[in-house]
This record gives sequence, structure tokens and C-alpha cells, in this order.
Amino acid sequence: MSTTAAPETAPRNRLLAALPAEDLARLRPKLKLVELELRQNLATPEQRIEHAYFFEAGWASVLAPLDDGDSAEVGLAGMEGMVGWPLSLGDDTAELEVMVQCAGTAWRLTAADFREALEASTALRGVMLRFVLAQHTQVAWTAACNGRHSIEQRLARWLLMAHDRSEGDTFPITHEFLSMMLGVRRAGVTVAAGVLQRAGMIRYGGGRMTITDRPGLEASSCECYGSARRTQERQFPPVGERYRR
Repeated sequence: MSTTAAPETAPRNRLLAALPAEDLARLRPKLKLVELELRQNLATPEQRIEHAYFFEAGWASVLAPLDDGDSAEVGLAGMEGMVGWPLSLGDDTAELEVMVQCAGTAWRLTAADFREALEASTALRGVMLRFVLAQHTQVAWTAACNGRHSIEQRLARWLLMAHDRSEGDTFPITHEFLSMMLGVRRAGVTVAAGVLQRAGMIRYGGGRMTITDRPGLEASSCECYGSARRTQERQFPPVGERYRR
């Protein structure tokens, strides 16, 4: 994994961008820009958290490991967030797995430097509490969605969340991984994706997903997507084009 020192340009990450200039300036010398590879693990359950990652591009799935060896996705994190949030609550051990699903880059900070920065910066502590609240809301709506809504609605919600965190309209994904993310059989994902594709909302093939009709996809989703996103935008209002409308 290659690393680069932090430049003086404004970060794309919305948490770092929300910091006052003087707080960000104190943090910059300790930030290293690292490349994130597809399927790379950024956090492993029951393992010590060594680094905090603030996404600049790409995104990752937050996974809850199950005793049978499978995992269930409980959230996504991209430029609007970070990995290593238990550190901000006083815990240095990961309970959930975080796996990169769309390659990109992130500002990496050692756990020790992150804790030191939290002690020194009231602003950073406030930003992290707001992020944890937004992440909690996302997890809560994911649970509600998985328990009450159809596969088509859940797939539409997940695709919208992935689209929000992607650089363009196309991103890598497979039916096998989608079935794991949604907690349903692969055949169910195939049927649901077929419905959305025939309606002209998506184009899928060769392990690549393209969103072709976002308004239609939003109409096909349930209220869970909008509710979680409103909380996110209330805590961290969009700036420029950093978050899709």
C-alpha cells in the first residue's frame, strides 16, 4: 500500500472538511494518503484497531460476522465518513468487519495519533459524535429495511447508497456479493436486478453495475434510504458536488 503525505489542498472527506482550519492544520502532518484496494480489510472483528481511515474516494461495507461463517452488511462508509469510529468512543477493538467494495483512497491516521487529536480538539470530538450518530441512524434504517421491505426495494436502496459514494454512475459489484449484502439467496437478487434492469433503471453485466435512471431508482426504493440520508445531510450538509442530490 503506497502512502503520500497530506497536501495543503482542501480534503474531499466531509469529516475533515468540517473541521476549523486551525484544527485541520494541526492534524495534517500526521495524515497519510493511502490507496485502498478492492476487498481490502480495514477492520477485523475482535482485532485491535491500528488506524483510522478518512475516505477521499471509494467506499467500504460494514459487515457483521455470523457464527456460520457468513456476514451481513449493516452499513456503508465513503467520503462522508471514516473507519475506526470505536476509537472516538474509547474502544480500541473492532466488533465489525470493514471491507473495501470500491477501490479508492483514504487519509490514514494511527490510532495513537487519532486519540491524541481527539484530546486536543473539541471540534474533532464534535465532528466524530455527529458522524457516529449518522452511522447509527444508517444501521437502524438498514435493520428496519431488511426486516420489512421487499428485495426490490432493498436492492434499490443499496444501489442508491453505493451510487452516492461512487465517483461515477458505474461501479463493480457481483450478484454473489449483493446476495451477501442483502442477506438473500443469489436467485432472489437475480430476479430483483432483472426487474430494475427491464425498467431501465440499471444496466448490469460483467461484474459492473451502472445506474441509468436514478429518479426511477429513488421511486422504487423505500423510505429507509431517504430517512438515513436526511440525517447524514443534517449533520454534514452537502458542499458543492461532494454528495449526490
